[in-house]
Amino acid sequence: MSQQTDPVIVLVRPQLGENIGKAARAMLNFGLAEMRLVAPRDGWPNPSAGPAAAGADIVLENAQVYDSVADAVADCAHVHATTVRKRGVTKPVLTPQQAAHEMASLPGRHAILFGPERSGLETDDVALARTIVTVPINPEFGSLNLAQAVILLSYEWSKSLNAQDLALSQPTSEELLPPAPQEELDGMIAQLETMLEPCGYFRPESRATATRRTLRTMLTKPAWNHLEIRTMRGVLSALARGPRDD
Repeated sequence: MSQQTDPVIVLVRPQLGENIGKAARAMLNFGLAEMRLVAPRDGWPNPSAGPAAAGADIVLENAQVYDSVADAVADCAHVHATTVRKRGVTKPVLTPQQAAHEMASLPGRHAILFGPERSGLETDDVALARTIVTVPINPEFGSLNLAQAVILLSYEWSKSLNAQDLALSQPTSEELLPPAPQEELDGMIAQLETMLEPCGYFRPESRATATRRTLRTMLTKPAWNHLEIRTMRGVLSALARGPRDD
């Protein structure tokens, strides 16, 4: 859930409900839940937003609507505008990573402004911000959609959570088993070699050493854990037994 230390995502004059929903999904993926909408073109709520959010309903349900950018960021001490450099607006320019560091280290609420899909933020919108956040991008093709921009900033923010002991979970890392002991791995390789020997796999004799070495190299690359070793040896044993009669 959103906390007072989390940045607020402010979508300025968003045009399509689908894009609002996709932005909500991007936010919640990385632990952000407070969305503010400034004068959405098609009004709010928008029936197209829900399906596009793919389950991030809490973000949409709690989204607040404002008439102006100034109203939307009135309670924020730091406002960051995601845009290219604007003529006539001189402000510090940060990368998403640098902006995330500021959001994690500077006290007070932070808001990140994202402009309309077609035109981006206007100069007056950017003028309200303390900093400009610009994504380093291919100069030959600098087209980011709204959800992509939101996910980039949200991801960089999520990396800064370590500083607050709020790191996002990585479920798969807890499920990984340690690599099997060398003895178990050697036993599997020996079993395989024993099965291959009568099939003539290591012939001609002049290539046997190189073939065994290649086989061992291939089998030692994945860092098998003990369950994988046991499974593979079960496969080999089944192959050695041949077809069952039942």
